[in-house]
Amino acid sequence: MRFAAIDFETADHGRDSACAVGIVRVEDGRVVERAYRLIRPPRDEFLFTWVHGITWDDVEGEATFRDLWPGLERLVVDVDFLAAHNAGFDRAVLNACCEAAGLAPPPPPFECTVKMARKVWNIRPTRLDDVCRVLSIPLEHHHAASDAEACARIVMTALAWAGEDALALATPPARGARPRGSGRRRPSGGEP
Repeated sequence: MRFAAIDFETADHGRDSACAVGIVRVEDGRVVERAYRLIRPPRDEFLFTWVHGITWDDVEGEATFRDLWPGLERLVVDVDFLAAHNAGFDRAVLNACCEAAGLAPPPPPFECTVKMARKVWNIRPTRLDDVCRVLSIPLEHHHAASDAEACARIVMTALAWAGEDALALATPPARGARPRGSGRRRPSGGEP
């Protein structure tokens, strides 16, 4: 199984304002490549420096998403899925940045490690730092490289613990479709 964990930090409320990205590629249960890049967003307004510590001065001379993404895209195009903590946010940032740059977003589906942590281990609350604390995963929160690494470790731990059923638990099946992992293990105590 191949997947890539991805994490974005943004400068402002616009989903196209990515100012950092971290990607961790995993193949057959092993991290095989890591990437971290600062990104020059389309605007110099930084509302979230207090969260991630990145300022306009840090990124003013960096590549834009349009220039940077073609070099990173190879890490995510041939994977079975992309993983992110609160996947809706990172998917929206990736899609908005691709759209603004005139690029097609990568095709793999997203798996959400928030949902995975709730379904596999019943962890609550499920902020990334909380999940990492419970699973003893090191984290430098809101640094895209560390957040992506932690997300990859959550998926790897879930897969080791529950197999591919971890993915089936975290992602509701499409209407009328059989969930991934169906027919394997059934939770104890439920009806067949």
